[in-house]
Amino acid sequence: MSVHRTGVVRRRKPAETAELDGAAAFQKIALDAVKAIKAHHTGACAGDAEAVHQIRVAITRLRAAAAFFAPVVAGSEWLRLKREIAWLNGPLGAARDSDVVVEYARRKPYRVWAQDTIGERLEQRRTRDHRRLVRCLRSARTQRLIEAIARWARQGAWLARQKRHEDTEALPSYCAGELDRWHARIVRKGKRLKELGTARLHRLRIRTKRFRYMLEALTETVPLWGRGKFNHLHRPAKRLQRALGDMRDLKRLADLAGELPPSGDGKRGDKRPPGYRRRKKKLFDAATAAHRELKQAEAR
Repeated sequence: MSVHRTGVVRRRKPAETAELDGAAAFQKIALDAVKAIKAHHTGACAGDAEAVHQIRVAITRLRAAAAFFAPVVAGSEWLRLKREIAWLNGPLGAARDSDVVVEYARRKPYRVWAQDTIGERLEQRRTRDHRRLVRCLRSARTQRLIEAIARWARQGAWLARQKRHEDTEALPSYCAGELDRWHARIVRKGKRLKELGTARLHRLRIRTKRFRYMLEALTETVPLWGRGKFNHLHRPAKRLQRALGDMRDLKRLADLAGELPPSGDGKRGDKRPPGYRRRKKKLFDAATAAHRELKQAEAR
């Protein structure tokens, strides 16, 4: 057993792991994602916020896995599916964002402020976004997409290409190398985190989320590491993602209040949530600490 520089523990492979290749690993992740989308479809159509979240997680896992195993699955079929997934992800993302901001506004520090400042605007937006999502989920286009993803995962042309392509690199070695590359990119992109603009912080959050999801998916598929080493990477990645996500939600709440018309005296005033600067600083500090810990995991 040896330790990769990301902190991944390379164990001796059992017989079934030795026979597993990138195609089989990706196929399992992709079909699990399809299964999750189908399982939560009815709940999402009924307005269940958790069901919407789980479909988003499934789609993010699928897209992360496709990027992670790009040498295996890249091709025209995936490009077409990727465009359709982006179409579905639009209303899914809007509904999920509305759910999260509504929950954020219900927190004790913001509850009274939200009622006085935003009023029914949050619920109206949430209702609008969920109605749009329901129309999308119930459409024939979405049903065709779900079945197309499942069919592509089971018997797409990428499988035939994979069988013809002789690649002697073992799956554990490939996964460790890609995790190392993704980890290094997050560390590099997160330098001087407090100087990053909104767009770059958002991209860093997405990269961190995909890294975290691939850690989880590979743990279920390819036994590469012990629990201790897994946690050295997973825990700070999860904290970084959540801190950046909270910063985004806090800003969206403030931006929504800023969209309101001026008061009767013509002044807009400061409509940001109470303790906005203090909360923002605390989240930046939490993100910085998580990023530092994730960077240090490189040497473990």
